[in-house]
Amino acid sequence: MADLAAVPVTRLGPMRGFTWRRDQRHRPGLEYMVSTGRLHGFESLEEAGLLLVLDFVGGVVEVLSQPLRLKFRTADGWRRHTPDFLVVSRLGIWLIDVRPADLIGDEDRESFAAAAEAALACGWHYTVAARWKPHVLMAVDAMSARRRPLTDPLGVRPGLLAGAGAAMTFGEIAAGSAVEPVARAHLLHLLWHRRVGIDLGRPLGDRSTVVLGSESSRVPLARWTCPWVPGWCSMTSNGSSNDVNPISGGFSWWDPTVHGSA
Repeated sequence: MADLAAVPVTRLGPMRGFTWRRDQRHRPGLEYMVSTGRLHGFESLEEAGLLLVLDFVGGVVEVLSQPLRLKFRTADGWRRHTPDFLVVSRLGIWLIDVRPADLIGDEDRESFAAAAEAALACGWHYTVAARWKPHVLMAVDAMSARRRPLTDPLGVRPGLLAGAGAAMTFGEIAAGSAVEPVARAHLLHLLWHRRVGIDLGRPLGDRSTVVLGSESSRVPLARWTCPWVPGWCSMTSNGSSNDVNPISGGFSWWDPTVHGSA
């Protein structure tokens, strides 16, 4: 397994193709990421949400869907598991599985434990995205609509930054502009690119306080932690504490080193 770290897996394609059919229960598709400048495959809306947040957090260099297939022995015989994503960030590499918390069963725990061991042998991080706070994906999705380059021919941006410097609310800053609809679009763009910031621990709305930020304040992926959610989070696979979330707590992780395997 240790030799896997030397394999240029990011140059390879997914271990299995993405298929669509009318009667399938999951929702596959392609998600564009500004971080990589290309489309990435996903097999469910939960995976699409993770890709969106990865793009928002920043520090991502490359993402590979379905990067490898593991074969491991259990008490019942040999099993196979294909992790969902391999994410290369500026400060580390993450192997990630995505599974809603209420759907995680005994076989999933065994697969997650095997993936965690494989990641450890390669010197990677491993985690499972298991649950989201409902408002966070909606806020990140709203900001992502304005993530691409945006010109300012009406000159609204200086006023928006001044309002953020005074810690005004989203609604107050937008209403104070001569062109409110344009101001709202630019505020979302500035939020995505960290020129201004809000508390994602609460829903994004007109009462959200906006403060000045900077693009350099994006949290590198290798420093991610998850919010304290009793019964789901307490430690990452590299042993660090999970009691603080640098983007104010949108998600929780299922960690086989904490919750065990069957």
